[in-house]
Amino acid sequence: MKRLPLLLFAMLAVVSAGAADLPLERIRLPAGFGIGLFAGDVPGARSLALGDRGTLFVGTRGQGVVYALRDLDGDGRADETRVIARGLDQPNGVAFRDGALFVAEVSRVIRFDRIEEQLASPPRPVVVNASFPKDGHHGWKFIRFGPDGMLYVPVGAPCNVCEPPDDRYAAILRMRPDGTGLETFARGVRNTVGFDWHPRTGELWFTDNGRDLLGDDTPLDELNRAPVAGLHFGFPYLHGKSVRDPAFGKGKDLSVYTLPEIELGPHVAALGMRFYTGAAFPAEYRDQVFIAEHGSWNRSTPIGYRISLVRLREGKAVSYETFAEGWLQGRSAWGRPVDVLVHPDGSLLVSDDRAGAIYRIGFAGR
Repeated sequence: MKRLPLLLFAMLAVVSAGAADLPLERIRLPAGFGIGLFAGDVPGARSLALGDRGTLFVGTRGQGVVYALRDLDGDGRADETRVIARGLDQPNGVAFRDGALFVAEVSRVIRFDRIEEQLASPPRPVVVNASFPKDGHHGWKFIRFGPDGMLYVPVGAPCNVCEPPDDRYAAILRMRPDGTGLETFARGVRNTVGFDWHPRTGELWFTDNGRDLLGDDTPLDELNRAPVAGLHFGFPYLHGKSVRDPAFGKGKDLSVYTLPEIELGPHVAALGMRFYTGAAFPAEYRDQVFIAEHGSWNRSTPIGYRISLVRLREGKAVSYETFAEGWLQGRSAWGRPVDVLVHPDGSLLVSDDRAGAIYRIGFAGR
């Protein structure tokens, strides 16, 4: 196991002057772990992608901007934050490939070529594909390149619960990097804002947010596994493993739908997820799933606002537990985790769109 350098781990306990009001001392982690600030002035920080030269790209929603963060001196903190794009339509999704940054807006995917060479004066974006729906409801997108070289682009349901207007909605689509060959990979997916591929099997795993207005504890959010293309994951007919939708599930044969690999908390808003592939955490965390839970918005008792851990055994999910918590204090939350990313040094980066921050979680030993 590769541990973080002592100097770097010491930095994890330090809060920068720009975010001195963030109560990181309230975050509870397993023994030996620590949390600190990678960047504290990133309003609306959401999806994360890492460039070949170490630039951390950060998407947003309402802010309409994309950030580029660099740690120039290698101390584990960003020294430079640039806005490389403005005026975009909910540019939540960011993905990096072959020197180019891909950004997902609501109805299109655009690309900034040779971006790390031009951070001070970014190029005009190239439109990769502009055929996605324009609906704002669940219109923001998380994107990533799969091991097959395809760019995976989800389109959420344009509603709380409804029959999708056409096959583009409530689905995970994929296309070639040049925007051609757009096809449906999975259907019946209400609104996924995070996915990753198992490092050993290459199978796609993804979170999905359950529908609202069926009560505080129904349905449960989901972590799903899609070993092949063409599966249907139940929406809007089946929620979780067993909840038949009262309006749309009547008369449906629920056995034809693919069930979640594991059910998560009710309305926790499970967003970004990653398999841990670093070498800095203890061996028990290798190939396990970290999930950013953004937190409930209308539950009578708030839930989520944490980083959860799903443990796997022989490629199957066997348990679900809290890894980091403390952003929620009573009924009030000072932060909302959105995405997670495994840094090359083995630490775990976490974005927070409420606090406008990127955290860094590291391990120094028990």
